Amino acid sequence: MAKSVYEIVTERILEKLEEGTVPWHKPWAGGGCPKNLVSGKAYRGVNVLLLGSQDFTSPYWVTFKQAKQLGGCVRKGEKGTPCIFWKFLNRDTEDAVTGETESLKIPLVRYYSVFNAVEQCDGISHPRLEAQAEEPTPFNPIEAAEAIVASYPDAPSIAQDGRASAYYRPSTDSIHTPKRETFDSEAHYYATLFHEMTHSSGHEFRLGRPGVMNPTRYGSHEYSQEELVAEMGAAFLLAEAGIDSDSLTDNSAAYVASWLKALKNDPKLVVLAGAQAQKAVDHITGREFEATLEAKAA
Repeated sequence: MAKSVYEIVTERILEKLEEGTVPWHKPWAGGGCPKNLVSGKAYRGVNVLLLGSQDFTSPYWVTFKQAKQLGGCVRKGEKGTPCIFWKFLNRDTEDAVTGETESLKIPLVRYYSVFNAVEQCDGISHPRLEAQAEEPTPFNPIEAAEAIVASYPDAPSIAQDGRASAYYRPSTDSIHTPKRETFDSEAHYYATLFHEMTHSSGHEFRLGRPGVMNPTRYGSHEYSQEELVAEMGAAFLLAEAGIDSDSLTDNSAAYVASWLKALKNDPKLVVLAGAQAQKAVDHITGREFEATLEAKAA
């Protein structure tokens, strides 16, 4: 009996997991390590998290004063992000026993506000921004993949709003991705979109998967299971569209491996996630609805 496309994809991902996979990488440009636009230096420590977690595509930041010095300004109403730094005060103390004077350095935490140089400011001119603004590679839609997107019978809204992240938001039933032109390739764009579409299939008005209906904390068991389902669903939809490459399989396997760690590295969970992903794919492609109509007509 011939294997289904779902079995073939699942086996390939399991093989990659057994071989050891390359690290997962974000398949779109933009973002990157946050840096100060003027100095070009990368921020360090907790500032990487504070700035990197903001939903901006440009990695460059400036202070209010730097924006003015560069011929621009911070847009009215924009809120700055705190940037932490340590200041050390020297204080001399006298030892109560020996009477000797000892110099101590007392750490004090301070902060200043910075603004994204592109998305929170206007009129700033700098060579680093000019290099970042180079013309993106034109995007060529893949017809078979677009047909799958169009086949989703009760699809959520899909927005390419230029953010630096891709996600599905259950509360608004909406998918958000970076602009298509910023992805490594057309295939990587559809891999990301299909991942979020699979998440959306778990909405309470569709298949009602617990990991979507009752979002839990990042890294929890339920969250990790839902991520496995979404990545398996993306791999299945890519195969449905005839999109297949080793680089995409490597990236999917690496992504799956990262979540299996949270699930105690049980490869059987990939097979279980694959079963749920197949239901998601049937829903997205409309086959679930066709089966229901056929059953009613019988």
